[in-house]
Amino acid sequence: MDPDSEVQHDFYPIVRQYKSGRVVRFGTANPVPAGTDTAGTGVSSRDVVINSSSGLWARLYLPPLPAGSRDKLPVIMYYDGGAFVIGSTADEPTHEYLNSVAAGARALVVSAEYRRAPEHPLPAAHDDSWEALEWVASHAAAGAGADPWLAAHGDLSRVFLAGFSAGGNIAHAMAARAGARSLGVPIGGLLLIHPYFIGEAPVGPEATDAALKAWADAFWRFVRPGAAGPDDPLGNPFSEAAGGSAARLAAGRVFVCVAEVDALRGRGVWYYESLRASGYGGEVELHESAGEEHVFHYTKPGCEQARLLHARVLRFLRGECL
Repeated sequence: MDPDSEVQHDFYPIVRQYKSGRVVRFGTANPVPAGTDTAGTGVSSRDVVINSSSGLWARLYLPPLPAGSRDKLPVIMYYDGGAFVIGSTADEPTHEYLNSVAAGARALVVSAEYRRAPEHPLPAAHDDSWEALEWVASHAAAGAGADPWLAAHGDLSRVFLAGFSAGGNIAHAMAARAGARSLGVPIGGLLLIHPYFIGEAPVGPEATDAALKAWADAFWRFVRPGAAGPDDPLGNPFSEAAGGSAARLAAGRVFVCVAEVDALRGRGVWYYESLRASGYGGEVELHESAGEEHVFHYTKPGCEQARLLHARVLRFLRGECL
């Protein structure tokens, strides 16, 4: 049989891999170029290469400022989702969402384009994301070669980590790494929207749906081959293997957002409850969007629940009370 047509791993409707190594991704969105959002927010964006050897790059978003302004803005390090296998920071829904975040929070947003599995299995995404965060942090002592937007407008005393779905997993991991290493800048807050985590013990619908749990475990092995199962620290930040790293998150505040009919809702609530019980000393808040599905704020940004979620997200990013 032709290895280019014989399926080896099938996780439709996300991704399928053939024995030849060929990968087919489903549900991908149209990429859009960086530029100025003249029809809406007025936010400007541009792409920056961080590491030419690995191809790591990021898209930066700057809200409109008065001519000649030297205003310093909070910096939001954002990680997009896609189950570690699909998606891009250049995808139209992500691009439009980050325009609205930059404008609404009046912040400089940096969205890293990390490598995807299965061609680049985990922890490649996390390693790329950390390299991008270190690049941002390096601007606290801006010198030759500094990015002009970060140098002129980035307030590195006000850094937030944020992500949705798999990006939420990455954002947590970055806060945990920052708690264990010397990043050089403080992390003011951690925002997780519909985060993707896993664990050996079933949570939520996994407890009553054996097929769902088996699918979730198999998919984790697909993106993280060779790991010690679902309790791998990148999947389960509260496992014994994680060594209590969650309690030492660098962020002073954590905001977890879940959607009522999202298959990942149970894991999001589990994360919220587990973090509160972990010994973490910061503030932890939970927001649930009634009647909505996974990442609905991308697909239905104008609906009532999306507007409510966005308002709370912006309050959090502005450092206001939720």
